[in-house]
Amino acid sequence: MFIDSHQHVFWHGRDDKGLIADMDAHGIDVSWLLSWEIPPSEDSPGYHGVLNPQHFRGDGTHAGIPLSDLILTRDRYPDRFVVGFCPHPCMGNAPAAFEAAYKILGVRVCGEWKFRIPFDDPRSINLFRKAGELKCPVVLHLDIPYMPDEKGVLRYEPHWYGGTVANLERALKACPETIFIGHAPGFWREISGDADKAVGSYPSGPVAPGGRLYELFDNNPNLYADLSAGSARFALSRDPGHALKFLTRYADRLLFGRDYYGTELHDFLKTLGLPEEARKKIYGENALRLVPQTPMRK
Repeated sequence: MFIDSHQHVFWHGRDDKGLIADMDAHGIDVSWLLSWEIPPSEDSPGYHGVLNPQHFRGDGTHAGIPLSDLILTRDRYPDRFVVGFCPHPCMGNAPAAFEAAYKILGVRVCGEWKFRIPFDDPRSINLFRKAGELKCPVVLHLDIPYMPDEKGVLRYEPHWYGGTVANLERALKACPETIFIGHAPGFWREISGDADKAVGSYPSGPVAPGGRLYELFDNNPNLYADLSAGSARFALSRDPGHALKFLTRYADRLLFGRDYYGTELHDFLKTLGLPEEARKKIYGENALRLVPQTPMRK
């Protein structure tokens, strides 16, 4: 079974029919649909052109990718989607809201967690623990708050999410019963030991020894990662030989995902010569293990 573990809908110019057409064109059986709840204080104008215009607010901000769009799509195509939802930890009673979505609407993934609050904030931890109690994996977006420029001076990044890998590790330790799935540029830059000095969201050049991802994976069995968006693909393509070793070593905890359309990730993975056992785990078996309720395509 071919599962895309990180996807959105009414996104980048395509509605639900457009997403299904893309999945069919590329042989994807099931996708995890993830929400992105954006309060006005965290508005991201750079995304306004790729989100559903129905969800613009009167103040000019955008609500993001709400749960309602996901449920609408899932109910139209019930054998093709798993629904994810992540309420903002600072808004109301987030653990209760997630549990209600689990019980009433069949949500089975907590994601996408993409908020300007540290992963280890007590409000985040409360939500993560609820997800763990319900056996729902949490999909995390990590973008670091400070990044070095060409001169090595740290500059504030206003569109940060989650904090740093140190915040992530503290959350992993605080919630051992919760499965976390790492994602995004701030996560994948840590594949290389020079992450603290690397310029830009998508570092290039050979992967240096000592990447913190190794320590995070080895010391935290509740950490997984998806390969979605450009962040994972760019990190892996820096050194294809290293990528093959990394993917094989952690094949039990990596998930295929796109966060968009097309075949760029699939095309790259095919060039690596992955062992068949690792390929099967990454392309579907791991996702099925995390969400056993995954529908079977008719």
